[in-house]
Amino acid sequence: MSSSDRRIPGRPSVEAARREAVVAAAIAAIDEAGSLDVTVAGIAARAGISPALIHHYFGTKDDVLIAAMRTLLRRYRLEVTRRLTEAQSPRERVAAVITASFAPSQFSQESISAWLVFYLYARRSGEAARLLRVYFRRLETNLVSALKPLVGQPRASRIAAGAGAMIDGVWLRQALTPLTQPDPSSAAAMVGRFIDAELDA
Repeated sequence: MSSSDRRIPGRPSVEAARREAVVAAAIAAIDEAGSLDVTVAGIAARAGISPALIHHYFGTKDDVLIAAMRTLLRRYRLEVTRRLTEAQSPRERVAAVITASFAPSQFSQESISAWLVFYLYARRSGEAARLLRVYFRRLETNLVSALKPLVGQPRASRIAAGAGAMIDGVWLRQALTPLTQPDPSSAAAMVGRFIDAELDA
């Protein structure tokens, strides 16, 4: 085995580190541009690598954008999984899903801007649209699973649909008011009050 093939346990490979840097640079570039009007050259400059390496690791700019969406979805999944593991009751599981949706790693100005652009991107990209459907389905499934022991299946589905729409609405409002700093706690509390009112109805 050559020295270049040896890996220190726990340390990402050079390729993995470069891929992460490219994805982070793409998200930052989208946030700054407020649109998909970003270039591979611009992303490469932010990541500190050559455009040729981006093409080598990912392919086209669209492939980079899809990789960025997958990264954001993976972060969301990890937030939800961690919080659900800590939840001790159905109501805590509901709260876990909500707070995960507004976790600092999710509800940051950079991620909010990127998701707004990705929603528009999904209108012309089949893969982006599929990833959004995965997110919608995962959010609804998690909420229904937590709510069902409290109110039964029919009401759980209705409350989950309303809560999901409210979460998306909070994200959209924040995306359209970029000068206002994201407030994860207030956002989660707002959706929590909606669910409390529905449970008490």
